[in-house]
Amino acid sequence: MAEQGPSHDAAILLRTVTKHYPGPHGDVVALAGIDLSVRQGEIFGLLGPNGAGKTTTIETLVGLRRPTAGTVRVLGFDPVAQRDEIRKYVAIQPQHAAVFEQQTVAELLRVWASLYPDPETPDVIIDRMGLSASRDVRVSKLSGGQRQRLLVGTALISRPRLLVLDEPSTGMDPNARQELWDAIRAHRGSGGTVLLSTHSMEEAEMLCDRVAVLHKGAVAACGTPQDLISTHAPEREVRFTVPAGTDLERLRSMPGVSDIESHESGGNTRVTVRTSDSDAVFGLLAGPLGGSHIQIKEAGLEAVFRLLTGVSFREAGGGAEPPGKDDGAQPAQTEGVMV
Repeated sequence: MAEQGPSHDAAILLRTVTKHYPGPHGDVVALAGIDLSVRQGEIFGLLGPNGAGKTTTIETLVGLRRPTAGTVRVLGFDPVAQRDEIRKYVAIQPQHAAVFEQQTVAELLRVWASLYPDPETPDVIIDRMGLSASRDVRVSKLSGGQRQRLLVGTALISRPRLLVLDEPSTGMDPNARQELWDAIRAHRGSGGTVLLSTHSMEEAEMLCDRVAVLHKGAVAACGTPQDLISTHAPEREVRFTVPAGTDLERLRSMPGVSDIESHESGGNTRVTVRTSDSDAVFGLLAGPLGGSHIQIKEAGLEAVFRLLTGVSFREAGGGAEPPGKDDGAQPAQTEGVMV
């Protein structure tokens, strides 16, 4: 039978995928019928808080977990039945991976490059990941952000068609995070596809072509960040200061105003207005109300999540996921970055 190459259809396809784990009081549902399609050549984000199903979805995609039910295809392959085929085209970087701590950055990347038939050169990866100043530093001496970038580099060195990243920017400072984002965009620019899980609203908005919002193991919504915001959270927040005792009743009765919060501070009142007509609110502030320190903030994916689920992202458990805690599942065993 001739060797099958990667499919030219969707890079990732999930149809009604469920995953259950046995528990003391019955099955625990980690995935509750997920439907997703990721196009080749896009950066696709899985956005959700702890327990939303992000890590289980990734582990199911790369063959580390078998779904309870449903269909999973990655580049046209079944990730469980055809795992050897997927290894040729897919690289995964989990949140945590074991590497040789006493090797330098350059030495480690040379070792990884030796494992693949057509690798990227270590020097290119070092430059792309912003690690030039650390090329001769032992892995054990790297900062958390440097180590995270190195781990992503070990995934990129195989020139994967599909790069899968689980919380890749955890522990990074803003500069390191920007370098990581640039590297991810460069991979897309070279024709690759990227799937990443994240709990960072900013990362999802700034980096991803499309985003799936996960909540309790299901897809609450999917689309471009801007489409999700305009469809589900078209309001803006207008923040301003007025003298204490200012009558806000006219503001409350304006069409398009859905909520007003205010608190007294130092003889003034700081007000936050949520509205679908920020221009009208601004006109009132510039005239009768005489507001100062005016700020207008676009609604973001945080507002989308709140409106779709009825709770804030923080209330739902948003934040960095500790290893092996997503979905209540036991961590799957990984062997480096390739699946």
